[in-house]
Amino acid sequence: MAVIKVTLLVLIVLSSLLLMLTVLMHKGRGGGISDMFGGGISSTAGSSGVAERNLNRITIGILTVWTTCIVAYGVLLKFGL
Repeated sequence: MAVIKVTLLVLIVLSSLLLMLTVLMHKGRGGGISDMFGGGISSTAGSSGVAERNLNRITIGILTVWTTCIVAYGVLLKFGL
């Protein structure tokens, strides 16, 4: 079971980093944290509606992986597997 726990932890870390990255890549709607990291400067480059929708899908997919890994790790810890 140690291999499963380590695998889940690695997936949690990787998906957390990817989730932060994809959230920051969204087009800033004014004054948010994405503007702080240059989101306001590149807002004209990513103004395509298709690109924004694809980024939304990618973000939701990564969020699903992250949530599943968190729940699975919690279940493993709860039942001592």
